[in-house]
Amino acid sequence: MNTTVTVGLAVGALIVLVAAVALRLANRLGLPSLLLYLALGVALGENGLGVQFEDVQLTQTLGVAALVVILAEGGLTTRWADVRRAIGPGVSLATIGVAVSVVVTAAIAVWLLDFRWAFALLLGAVIGSTDAAAVFAALRRLSLPRRLTASIEAESGLNDAPAILLVTALSAYLTDAEAHAWWFVALEIVLELVGGAAIGVAVGMAGAELLRRVALPLAGFYPLATLALCVLAFAAADLAHTSGFVAVYLAGVVLGNAALPHRSASMGFAEGMASLAQIGLFVLLGLLASPLRLGDALLPALAVGLALLLVARPLSVLASLVWFRMPLTQQAFISWAGLRGAVPIVLATFPVAAGVQGAVRIFDTVFVLVVVFTLIQGWSLPWVARALRIAAPVTPRDVDVESAPLDELDADLLQLRVPVGSRLHGVYLPELRLPEDAAVVLIVRDGRSFVPDATTRLVRGDQALLVSARRSRAEAERRLRAVSRAGRLASWRGETGTASETD
Repeated sequence: MNTTVTVGLAVGALIVLVAAVALRLANRLGLPSLLLYLALGVALGENGLGVQFEDVQLTQTLGVAALVVILAEGGLTTRWADVRRAIGPGVSLATIGVAVSVVVTAAIAVWLLDFRWAFALLLGAVIGSTDAAAVFAALRRLSLPRRLTASIEAESGLNDAPAILLVTALSAYLTDAEAHAWWFVALEIVLELVGGAAIGVAVGMAGAELLRRVALPLAGFYPLATLALCVLAFAAADLAHTSGFVAVYLAGVVLGNAALPHRSASMGFAEGMASLAQIGLFVLLGLLASPLRLGDALLPALAVGLALLLVARPLSVLASLVWFRMPLTQQAFISWAGLRGAVPIVLATFPVAAGVQGAVRIFDTVFVLVVVFTLIQGWSLPWVARALRIAAPVTPRDVDVESAPLDELDADLLQLRVPVGSRLHGVYLPELRLPEDAAVVLIVRDGRSFVPDATTRLVRGDQALLVSARRSRAEAERRLRAVSRAGRLASWRGETGTASETD
């Protein structure tokens, strides 16, 4: 076997293992894991172990591929029940918010750093979008109102597209390439976003129907097929000259909320692949950075970062959410939670690859800005949530339901676990009020299995098997989740259990 390949595999495996240990350390210290991954890349680089890496074009290509996987995972793990109440604020933050943030940041950069306007707008566009990986990782450690969390996650899943289009257009203008009028660029952005959204939803719906109807030979193919459909949505949208990033996120949302076989396994696989993509991306970006240059970028990064955090981001949030009834305390938290991560650093490679004069300065400034302000914002998010009194009471973890198809019977076999804190505890099986063609057929409790009857109560820690006709599977799942949140009274509060959710 080729020795280079063997060494490359060994190094890659060691990096993943070290990154996994670093993740545990980051969780204990309350630090964003991306900082440790970036530090690992810097340590491997030219001023560390001496690995020479300066291929900006390759970094850009691999960075886009990693972002596709990260956005797919974000979409797959997003609950539509939460997002539908936050889609308006999310879209507004991803469009109006990006535009306001870019203009205000550019104006401050012109004033403080004496940048020319086009260059300042390019810098503003590079740091104009929040980072999906950083936002998803940070918010899932907090107990917040669902609409608030969904608004921030929707923003981070959708705002990459307009930022990338702005960076591409401004890079073309600064390199004297063919550039269009501003109104044409704005119209192009709108059309690409709408087209990407349409393609993403279409691929997601068609893919969900395909996975429900086609019995794959191995259960392990379902997670692969689910993620492949998300990637297909990106490729189809990009080939159609629309926004692939919007397409992959929305395809993930559609698939993640569909009644798919082996759904939990698919979600776990997507989370693992997204973690691997994050590790590879951050290590690669760390390798590309030159520590000897970063010192010169410290003061500009602090100036731009403070302008973004204290002026541009709050104004963009106010302008975006003025149309929606959202408390000012929640708006303040959204402003503070606009985390920057891998996305701005990846975007900073675009003007470098395009040959924009002074683009390396933008890359160094953005790299330092991301490190410093991710540390400040990521570490302080729990404290800010408590200070603003928006931290929601800890709610029971949702009931975990996994399914496997029984094609010959046109039925599904569901496996559920009763988590600690779930209000399924103590509920008699008849009180579940499942559809007539669905029934709990086996319960495993304390390592012992038995067939339940009408006098059987569910107990925390129980694992149960439920058989449901395929046409009633969605209703059975909704009922289980409703009782898990609201208890046996869920039947009087509505079948989805929304009365027990935090607004």
